[in-house]
Amino acid sequence: MSHLVVHGGQPLRGRITPSANKNAVLPVLCATLLTDQPVRLIGVPEITDVRKILDIFRQLGSDVSVDFDAGILDVHHLNTKFDPRTDHLPEEMRSSIMLVPPLLARFGVARIEDNIKGCTLGVREIDPHIEVLRHFGGRVERTAGSLLIHADDTRPAIHHWLDYASVTTTENFVLCAATAKGRSQLNNAASEPHVQEFCRFMQMLGVPIEGVGTSQLAIEGVERFGGGEFRFAEDFHEITTFLALGAITGGEITVKNTAPDQFPLIDRTFAKFGIKVEHRDGWSTATAQGKLKVQAPFTQNILTKVEAAPWPYFPVDLLPIFIALGVKAEGSAMFWNKVYDGAMGWSTELSKFGAHVFQSDPHRLITFGGVPLSPAVVESPYIIRVAIALLMVAASIDGQSTIKNAQPIRRAHPRFVENLCSVGANVVWTAPE
Repeated sequence: MSHLVVHGGQPLRGRITPSANKNAVLPVLCATLLTDQPVRLIGVPEITDVRKILDIFRQLGSDVSVDFDAGILDVHHLNTKFDPRTDHLPEEMRSSIMLVPPLLARFGVARIEDNIKGCTLGVREIDPHIEVLRHFGGRVERTAGSLLIHADDTRPAIHHWLDYASVTTTENFVLCAATAKGRSQLNNAASEPHVQEFCRFMQMLGVPIEGVGTSQLAIEGVERFGGGEFRFAEDFHEITTFLALGAITGGEITVKNTAPDQFPLIDRTFAKFGIKVEHRDGWSTATAQGKLKVQAPFTQNILTKVEAAPWPYFPVDLLPIFIALGVKAEGSAMFWNKVYDGAMGWSTELSKFGAHVFQSDPHRLITFGGVPLSPAVVESPYIIRVAIALLMVAASIDGQSTIKNAQPIRRAHPRFVENLCSVGANVVWTAPE
């Protein structure tokens, strides 16, 4: 466990180059197992989840060479082997479930641990994944503490309609369909930027995919996969986070952003709190004119709302970042998480700063912002951007605050504290007492 000590009250100003999106990098890493050809990935971040997957690759006998300073990873799965009796997938990393289709394709067997998990965002079932695996011919057997999945070479192409637009289930479907016999189709597919990036990597491997960026995907199965070089884009989560950190502290951070076409809705959501975002020459800047203030809607009997749901809605992973802005901004706003139940329970930690918030049900929270705030010692749940949201509030307040158990940040954002210090923050990691 690691804590963050924050000496707040300083406006943050400067330029930052963000890292790649963890939610694109991890499925791409899993997909490299499909091919026995060399693959080079550029822009790979040094985060804990990446290191865990690379450790698995080495354990399985793959050739792995990585330079995190340069962000370059070379991986070659030519001599890879897998034994379900001894080889384990990491339980604490939900993305490891995307290793299952490549393992089935290459070795005919894979294993899922019963308690595989990620951030504590509420119930995150594996049943949709099992359903997809079964449709593609997988045979699932429950054993003590795990599920064993077997498959042979007769993988039929299928048409499938997801219950909801799940990112990892969509990616697992694409991984399965890539080795199936014929053309598979998925309705209600997730279309987030990181899903699109993953699909572009699969296309580089030689998989024909139609409908990238829409809710309907068509995938042609192939017999062999190629290799090549793939460069990751900047993470829109991290871009938004640093823009928000500049605004909440009364400063101005400019962030590299080569995909501003992903930002119209995010920009309009910033505007709800009096923050203007400009995109120019591959960089983005957020500026607040004076104190943050919630912009009242023209419909007088409702609150300003931020509704988060699967893309192209406002991204649910960014909701805590904007709750922090709502705490600081003068006025009231409602935040609605339409994806995860139980993901708002951390709001009691905001009260320790003196914030006035009200959780109306498991999915909705109201901030009554603009009240005086004081430094505090708060504790983060195991949710990446909740830890960052608590840090944002602390950074906006004069004095020393501590964010306990902030280590989830390291799962997604390399050099996060170093980047903050480069724009004037006084933040340090410290071990618990």
